[in-house]
Amino acid sequence: MQEKFLLFTAAANCHYSTLTYSNKTTMVSRRSFLKTFFAAAGAFTIVPRHVLGGNGYTPPSDQITKAVIGVGGMGREHLRNINPGARLLAICDVDTLHLQKALEMVGEGVDTYRDFRAVLDRPDIDIVHIATPPHWHGLMSVAAAAAGKDIWCEKPMTRTIAEGQKVVAAVERYSRIFRINTWFRFRSNFYGFGTPVKQIKKVVESGLLGWPLTVTVGATTGFNWKFYWRGKTHLPPEWIPENLDYDMWLGPAPFKAYNNHRVHGTFRGYWDYDGGGLGDMGQHYLDPVQYILGKDDTSPTHVEVDAPQQHYDAAGTWRQIRMTYKDGCKIVLDGAGDADETAYIRGPKGSLYPGLKSDIPNFAEKLKAFPDPAPQVTDFITAVKTRQKFALNEMNGHRSTTLINLGKIALRLGRNLRFDPLKQRFIDDEAANRLVDQPMRAPWYI
Repeated sequence: MQEKFLLFTAAANCHYSTLTYSNKTTMVSRRSFLKTFFAAAGAFTIVPRHVLGGNGYTPPSDQITKAVIGVGGMGREHLRNINPGARLLAICDVDTLHLQKALEMVGEGVDTYRDFRAVLDRPDIDIVHIATPPHWHGLMSVAAAAAGKDIWCEKPMTRTIAEGQKVVAAVERYSRIFRINTWFRFRSNFYGFGTPVKQIKKVVESGLLGWPLTVTVGATTGFNWKFYWRGKTHLPPEWIPENLDYDMWLGPAPFKAYNNHRVHGTFRGYWDYDGGGLGDMGQHYLDPVQYILGKDDTSPTHVEVDAPQQHYDAAGTWRQIRMTYKDGCKIVLDGAGDADETAYIRGPKGSLYPGLKSDIPNFAEKLKAFPDPAPQVTDFITAVKTRQKFALNEMNGHRSTTLINLGKIALRLGRNLRFDPLKQRFIDDEAANRLVDQPMRAPWYI
């Protein structure tokens, strides 16, 4: 393969000091890199392959193509069941054993890579699935957007609030289509609730419960915060297995000596890569709550936490996290399973319980008089072809990820916090703001 200069990395403002393909390495300084990019920026426009309809490519009405980055346990689900309407061209992972298992699943005709940048450099790939641990989500999403790819990203969308802001900006700048891999705001029964979110949204929009509302998410209302995703606090260094490029697995995360509990199936227990059960299940549980309450364009102003002291490295358990919006609406994350609010939603006029049951007299009959919620674009391939925003996109997805990150920051600091939803910064708390925009390990940054 000929030596290539990856223009998309400059466009994404992701600085890579070394670009390697095959046995050839190109060293470029940041100054010369950016000079080359901005000199051509006036004439450089990304045009998606699937809107050209020529140059030997198949139009989108016939075929959309995809690649999956990260083919561990969740990534292999992307190969089996997720977005089957797109043709798979490439898979990528830093673990050769993962690549081998994935290749056995998909068969011949699919290319394998260990460096995601080589995948993004391919003009014949329309959609990139990002199924890596969350500490890679923001950086890869920005780079994919700048490379002209549409993006299907695993949850949580980003590990920090500032990374989410940068993904929103990049997706808008490069006119990409983005979705997060959770779906409860628009289909399927909502965990223990026993009914789709659409019906809960209808109840809230009807005004039958009154306003403001308190939503309790925990064991009493059918949700499990999965506290088994806890990190270990004393990890002895171990030899890195030959099949794993651990330095690339870490990527932008701080360097920590290798231990098998940090990677793959148990990475969620460490703040550097995720956030325990809150990081794992938060987007599944909280994105629908945000949608139900009509809060897709804002965030809570206050966060209160009741939890044991958290370890600096390993995520632990918590009893309760309460988030309050400016208008008085509350989301209660019940980790102890003993919250007083056994209703899923409580309002000044009544409550809603799992199974769409309420203490309001003649509730079912009254609800029939109200319209259903507004329709959404819920097919990703349709969104890609028509360039319409997907139902769960970078903007509302960033706000629901912010709910997760607000809880994580309050937990790590062990104190209550005030937050400005417009500036997306904490008020009078510099330690909390340092966790909003955490530095990445060189040479990686957005």
